[in-house]
Amino acid sequence: MQRFQRELSDFVHKLYEDERKVLVFGEGPTGARVMMIGEAPGEQESLQGRPFVGKAGKNLDAFLLAAGMRRDELYVTNTVKFRPTKISPSGRTVNRPPTQEEVRLFLPWLLREIGLVSPRYVITLGNVPLKALMGRDAVVGEAHGRFIEWNGRVLYPLYHPASVIYNPALKDVYSRDVARFAGALQKD
Repeated sequence: MQRFQRELSDFVHKLYEDERKVLVFGEGPTGARVMMIGEAPGEQESLQGRPFVGKAGKNLDAFLLAAGMRRDELYVTNTVKFRPTKISPSGRTVNRPPTQEEVRLFLPWLLREIGLVSPRYVITLGNVPLKALMGRDAVVGEAHGRFIEWNGRVLYPLYHPASVIYNPALKDVYSRDVARFAGALQKD
C-alpha cells in the first residue's frame, strides 16, 4: 500500500505541479472484508489527512455504531483523492463535486486500490463512486440497499452520509440500508 500511495503522489504532483494538492489516502486494514468508497475529501479531511472525519464522517460513524459495525475493521477511501474546490460568491473556498475528468483520472488508481485491499464487499457512498464503478447510468436513488455482483465482489450502494445532513428525510432509509448490510455481513 505504501508503494501505491507513493506512486499516486508522484503521479498527482507531476500532473498538478503548479498546485499543492493535498492527497487523502484510504485507511483501514488491507484485507478488510468491507471497503467503503466516498466521492472526495472535504475541508476537514484535507486538513487532517484522513477520510470521513468531518460532519459526514460523524454521521457515518453513528450509523456504523448503530448497526454494530466498527470503523477500524473497514477500509475507507474516496474515489478522488484530493479536495475539489471552488470559490463561493462570498469569496470562500468551498467543496464541489468532482468533475468527470477528475473521476476518470483517479478511476484506475481506485481499481488498483480495491485490488490491493481485496474486500469481499464494496460499499459506495453516493452517486460519484457508484457511477465510477457501475457507469454513468447508475443512480444511488435506484440502487441503494441492493446487493449487486461486481467483478467477483458484492457492491452495496448507500446514500452519501452527508445527504442525511441536507435531506433529513433520508435518515430512516439510510439507517435501514446500513442495518440490512450489517445483518447480511453477520450471516456471511
